[in-house]
Amino acid sequence: MKDELPPGQAPTRKFPLFTVDPVPPIEPGAFRLRILGAVEDRLELGWEELVALGEEALEHDFHCVTGWSRTATRWQGVPLAKVLARARPRPGASHALAWSRGGYSASLPLADLTAPPGVLLAWSLDGAPIPHGHGGPVRLVVPHLYGWKSVKWLTKIQLFKREVEGYWEMRGYHRRGDPWREERYG
Repeated sequence: MKDELPPGQAPTRKFPLFTVDPVPPIEPGAFRLRILGAVEDRLELGWEELVALGEEALEHDFHCVTGWSRTATRWQGVPLAKVLARARPRPGASHALAWSRGGYSASLPLADLTAPPGVLLAWSLDGAPIPHGHGGPVRLVVPHLYGWKSVKWLTKIQLFKREVEGYWEMRGYHRRGDPWREERYG
């Protein structure tokens, strides 16, 4: 976390909700995450398997492309790097699509999914289970990119050997989404 905000951002303690593909809630026990595509070992993890990988905490500002930043947001979950290591990305795997249960997707370079400060498969927000509206029971948290990359209601991560556009990237948003470079639109 930095002491300042990216250009064009205003601080808030609220956590506004923006959703493209609302889905009905599920219990954690019904959660399934699949890792597939350009991997040596396809994975399917349920709630208990995911939690057994170990919980880590991350505190970081959360930046929305619409211009707000929720400062000092605390997440807990398992680092995505641990899960990807189990799936063993194939040589040449360079990008991923992260998918929600409703069909929303975000395109991410594989390097961003393993970059500091860390990317989490998060199940806790500010010390409590993530509310459904914010993506519970598990959402992707990519703290160094705009929030549209932090997919709610995560169900699948698909690796590719090339870039593949997700929902907002197909609609003119920037392919990477770095808030410090104001990478809002293509």
